[in-house]
Amino acid sequence: MARRSITVGSIQTSYGPDLETNIAKTETFIREAAGRGAEVILPSELFEGIYFCTRQDPKWFETARPVMEHPCVLRLRELAKSLGVVIPISFFEKDGPRYYNSIAIADADGEILGVYRKSHIPDGPGYQEKYYFRPGDTGFRTWSTKHGKIGVGICWDQWYPETARAMVLQGAEVLFYPTAIGSEPYDASLDTHLQWQRAMQGHAVSNAVPIVAANRIGLEDNAGVKQKFYGHSFISDHRGELVQKFDAEDEGVLVHTFDLDLIESYRADWGFFRDRRTDLYAKSII
Repeated sequence: MARRSITVGSIQTSYGPDLETNIAKTETFIREAAGRGAEVILPSELFEGIYFCTRQDPKWFETARPVMEHPCVLRLRELAKSLGVVIPISFFEKDGPRYYNSIAIADADGEILGVYRKSHIPDGPGYQEKYYFRPGDTGFRTWSTKHGKIGVGICWDQWYPETARAMVLQGAEVLFYPTAIGSEPYDASLDTHLQWQRAMQGHAVSNAVPIVAANRIGLEDNAGVKQKFYGHSFISDHRGELVQKFDAEDEGVLVHTFDLDLIESYRADWGFFRDRRTDLYAKSII
């Protein structure tokens, strides 16, 4: 019997204010990743425009759309079908009077398998997301795609070990985290990219699961509020090793292949899931 494998891709690039330009740019990198063998390809968070959450402005609500009306979802689902790849598509979702920071999972035949809505919503200088987004109501989810079972969290979700654990408990074989993170307005000298990477590397180790992170780069100006995104997108293996990585200003795609059978055996051997004490957790966690 042939061994099971999955080839993943991560896109790192800058984005500007024009929707069509950003979609076309993302499509170009997806085609490049697919040409290098990638089967599941991750663009970064809210690639439809600049990261608008650096300030509060009601005009941005006008850019939200229902999942099956959003131009990013419609365009990239067709590309997924054309290339035979899976694409977790980040978009600003409108659901009646509710707004979410969401991911639509486009399978390799173009079918939208469903939507995950960001669970953890940050609120602080430069990341004022609570003004725009409700906390997600989908719960953590996994997706049985044509290329493997994947889990997807969004940006701030990636700092929480519960997110990763919940998705792996549901059978996720690889975790994907689209991101928009960079400088901190209150301290221009603060660079958190190592903490950002290490948090996810820890999830990889404790769940014996590969992780794919895609961040944007570049300096963006949102009506006078400037934010520089620090890149450092990466692919980690199931032991937490960075097997592919970008620096702060690199632009392009990362691609790596994982042996899923080997990882499954490794996970069983380490016993992280065998030795869990769920009888104690409920008494200890608030």
